[in-house]
Amino acid sequence: MDATDGAAHWTPDDLRRYGHAAVEWAARYLETLEARPVTSEVEPGWVRDQLPPSPPEAPEAFEDLLADLDRVVTPALSHWQHPGWFAYFPTGASGPSVLADLISSTLGVQGMLWSTSPAVTELETHVLDWMAELLGLPERFRSTAAGGGVIQDSASSATLCALVAARWRAAGDGPFDRLRVYTSGQAHSSVEKAVRVAGLHPDQLRLVDVDDAFAARPEHLAELMAADAAAGLVPTLVVANLGTTSSTALDPVGAMADVAAEHGAWLHVDGAHAGAHLLLPELRWIADGLDRADSFCMNPHKRLLTNFDCDCFWVADRQPLVAALSVLPEYLRNAATESGAVIDYRDWQIPLGRRFRALKLWFVIRSYGAEGLRRHVRHQTALAQDLAARIAAHPRLELSAPHPLDLVCFHHVDGDEASEALLTRLNATGRVFLTHTRLDGRFVLRVAVGTQATEARHVDALWALIDELA
Repeated sequence: MDATDGAAHWTPDDLRRYGHAAVEWAARYLETLEARPVTSEVEPGWVRDQLPPSPPEAPEAFEDLLADLDRVVTPALSHWQHPGWFAYFPTGASGPSVLADLISSTLGVQGMLWSTSPAVTELETHVLDWMAELLGLPERFRSTAAGGGVIQDSASSATLCALVAARWRAAGDGPFDRLRVYTSGQAHSSVEKAVRVAGLHPDQLRLVDVDDAFAARPEHLAELMAADAAAGLVPTLVVANLGTTSSTALDPVGAMADVAAEHGAWLHVDGAHAGAHLLLPELRWIADGLDRADSFCMNPHKRLLTNFDCDCFWVADRQPLVAALSVLPEYLRNAATESGAVIDYRDWQIPLGRRFRALKLWFVIRSYGAEGLRRHVRHQTALAQDLAARIAAHPRLELSAPHPLDLVCFHHVDGDEASEALLTRLNATGRVFLTHTRLDGRFVLRVAVGTQATEARHVDALWALIDELA
């Protein structure tokens, strides 16, 4: 280290030496992952008990930092990349994505304006157009049309941005008390949170009834919107779910688009959970009607081998979004922005600052190719379908919901107590981790298949445990 000018900064040679050690640690972690318990067994407060009460006064050796990853950090982790991880939703952290994140951190650039780093903006615009092509999205979502795409941190932020744009289109700067938002009772909690964050009252959110497949009933949506309009209220935003979190329920996008259009409401399609399946031409039926949506989002950080955070968010018309979020103080003025020839992504998101998010998605697409990504999604979907068939044939188990993609929901025929006990026994093995939900009031186990490391043998092992413990 060179301490001749203030703090003892690492030299490039230090980075080279310790960087090799860090990559070796990462590779060793992945090599040994399958042998670890999927979740941590430490008690609350355990991690802090391992740490000194005060920060170090003098620099510590990097080797000691790596050693404490093994001593303190990994014993207290839930290992989301573990092949036995079937909880919540799958996450991606492939090698190309990990190294791209390293490079993004090395560059340390800000992409808030085109002028602050043109490559950050233009690569992101191009990669989002690539993704639109890979998913078969309508042309109106391309940057060459009136819309375009941006990478948000998560679908929660995408939903909030959709609501802010819809709110602007419906009421400008306000007042907002007459605006109403609609979504299924099975929608992600981020919809309600977006309503709160956007300054609307929770009562301004209307929940649409669902059918036997837990998908929104468009006829009930029509009733709600008609009643609100008749009362002098303003139907503003409809959120259709392309794969609910609980059960991967698929709302009828086309029918909901018809209802939204009748009232001039913004239609946002939340494909965070199932949007990656649009890679497969044979599954694009799940998004019939998407060509009439105002916005759409999906998460490469779930099934497309890209580590968190990475949500792709597209709008058919960028003007309401930019108008709602654009604030231009003097210190951000520059010739490129004034020319109107560039995109400034600060106007497409809630915060001002933004890191080089597109780099990891660019690395993943180029490293796997379109066909490699399709193979991954097809493989994981096939594993889930095979598991569902085994559950359907089991005398003590029943499927709880349709399973068109790679999430399987099931319950024990003896009721909630037996289902909950089965979940507890499965997770207690340390070899797998599942979570639960409630559907029609019933306690339901969820199996989400999709991590990079999960192979047929891991699903076979899960099934053997289910069969044994049920």
